[in-house]
This record gives sequence, C-alpha cells and structure tokens, in this order.
Amino acid sequence: MSTSTGALAGLKVVEFAHVIAGPLAGTLLADLGATVVHVEDPGNGDPQRGAGPARDGTHLWWKVAARNKRSVTLNLRTDQGRAVARELAEWADVVITNFRVSTLEKWGLDYASLNAINPRLIVLQVTGFGATSAKRNDPGFGKVGEAMSGVVHLTGFPGGPPVHTGFSHGDSVTGLMGAYAIMAALYRRAADPGFAGEWIDLALYDGLFRLVEWQVIFHDQLGEPPMRVGNKLAAAPAAVINTYQTSDGRWLTVTSGTPRSVSKVAELVGEPPEEYATRADQARNADRLDGLVRDWIAERPLAECLQVMHKLEVVASPIYTVEDILADETFRERENVVTVEDPDLGKVRMQNVVPRLTNHAGSVWRTAPALGEDNALVYRDYLGKSDDELTALQQAGHI
Repeated sequence: MSTSTGALAGLKVVEFAHVIAGPLAGTLLADLGATVVHVEDPGNGDPQRGAGPARDGTHLWWKVAARNKRSVTLNLRTDQGRAVARELAEWADVVITNFRVSTLEKWGLDYASLNAINPRLIVLQVTGFGATSAKRNDPGFGKVGEAMSGVVHLTGFPGGPPVHTGFSHGDSVTGLMGAYAIMAALYRRAADPGFAGEWIDLALYDGLFRLVEWQVIFHDQLGEPPMRVGNKLAAAPAAVINTYQTSDGRWLTVTSGTPRSVSKVAELVGEPPEEYATRADQARNADRLDGLVRDWIAERPLAECLQVMHKLEVVASPIYTVEDILADETFRERENVVTVEDPDLGKVRMQNVVPRLTNHAGSVWRTAPALGEDNALVYRDYLGKSDDELTALQQAGHI
C-alpha cells in the first residue's frame, strides 16, 4: 500500500464505480493518503478515461480524476470476477459504488451482501435518484441532479433561461458530500465498539439541494419560489453583488455582505455612506448604487480599479481565467498548483491537494494509472493471491 503520511494513510478503499461522482469521493480520500483501488472492466476500463480533450491521443481529464489511485481490472459479469470483488470488499474499510441498485443486488455487491462478509464495512452508494426511491434503477447523470436540486432554476438572468454551471457541478458536489459522509461514518466506527457497518445512500441531487439551504424555507414561509436574479443573490437582495466590465475589457466581481462593506462601495462612487446605513436603506438605493458602480468601473482599466478598491477596502476580484490562476501570486503562495511527472505527457500541472492539513498533509504522488497497472500489486500483495492464481484469473478473462 501507499507509504503516505497523509491523514488517511492506512485507510483501504475499493471503488466499484466509474465516471465522476463516486470516483471523485475516492480521489479526495486518496489525496489525503488513503489506499484507493479503482476497479475497471478489463476491456475498455472506466468510460471517464476517454472524456474530454486529448493531447497526442492521451486524454487529460483522466490524469487528474484518477490520480493517487491503484487501477485493477476485474470482470464483474463472471462468477469468479464477482468472487474476487467480494474479496476486495472484505479487505476494504470503505466501498464506493455507483452501479444501479438492481445490478448490485444481482451481483451480490449490494450493501446487505457486503455487510454479511465485512460487518464493519462502510458503503457509499451513489445513484441518480436514491436507492430508496421508486426511481432507484433509473439512469441518472449529474446534470439531472443539478436540475432537480433547484440550483439551475436559480442560475441565470431574469427573463432568461435557466443555466447550468460550466463544470460537472452535480457530480462534483456529490463526490465531496460522499467523502464527507464517509469520514462521518469512519468517526462512528472508531468511536463505537458495536459499530455494525454503514450504508450511505446518496442521490445526485442531494448535495446541491442541501447547499441551497434557504430555498425551501423561503417558499414555505413566503409562498413564492426564489427566482433567477443574475449575478445577485435571492437570499441577499440588499447587498451589492454583481459583475462589471472595465474600460480595458476585463471583468470584476464586486461583493458586499455587511452594512460596512456596502458603505465602502458607496464611498468608492461618491455616494453618502449614511444613505446605505441600514438594510432598508440599501434595498431602497440598491439599483442606483449598482448603476454608479457599473459606470465607475467602465471608465477605468482593471489595474486602476483594483488599486483604488484595495485602498478603500472594497471587496472585489477580477474574474479569473485559468491563465490568471496560473499567474496569480496568491495561488503561488498557497502552492495551489503542483507539477507532477506523467509517463505519457511528461511534466503536467494540476490542482494540489485540497483541503490543506498542516501536520498530516496529503500529496499528489502519481497521475492516473494505466488500465490494470496495479493488478499484480493489489491481487498478490493486498489479497495474498499466488502468481499461479493470478495467471489463471487472467487467462480465464476474469481480470
């Protein structure tokens, strides 16, 4: 296993999962030192291997998505392949899966079956609509989860269409929520001598639905659903929140979440701060202040805007492109980008480990492994199989 000294070193995770939501939970654990075995079909592997653009035939997204993991091939459609899968589950502390409920039950890889062979196992099961719903066997993808959560309805401008964010928002938040749930279950396992396993049932809409924490109570108590308000926030209508274009064609976000910060924006454009002293004052004058800020920024280049705003303590930021990120001093000081050696691409840059733990930091020790690269290590060293057993499994097409 990995010799990492990260906070999760020694934690054993098996992924019967593919694409984004389930595997991202595993990657977050791997970044902090967990030993994560990613199980793939012997033929084509995880479909995510071919996602997104490629350089010289090498797909780039996968290099980040499966970093810090072990890749093994295993045919879950054969009896012997499923028997090996159960051995992996018996070895593991955590299993992550996103196959359909009926498929897992047919294969004997559902929570009840795995709990019978490993009573202290934690299982994260990601589905489109939840394993306890009538739609538990319906296919689902992250964009459907985003649509169901309410986030897409709230994103966009008044009178315009609802808008998805520009990345796999639903999948990614599900992965993050899944990793959080796994850690909660691991705490309970460590604290409770009678721990008898845990089943985490996570739908693709659950995470985002929880994070938009005000939409239900607003509708419940006010009788109307929150609507799209552009770059503002339905939950903070009196605050100054918007994007503005500078005279040199750049874009700025200006945001104010407290009365004092609103008064700073008023001072920036020559407005009397006392006219923005209360929430009621801010609500009454919000459109005027927004227009004044827009005009003020439009007359000045980005550098001048930032210089004056910094002096006045106006909270603002350029809208970063990835080029801006890679050139930014704060990202450099925080070591947010790391350079890693890859066997196909040479040196590649990618995000460093997040979150940052000072005393038990994670690391990026490898980019994504080749398909089945770790078969011998996992099956021989982790499960204790002999070379003859490995050969027989391979020749029969089980791995």
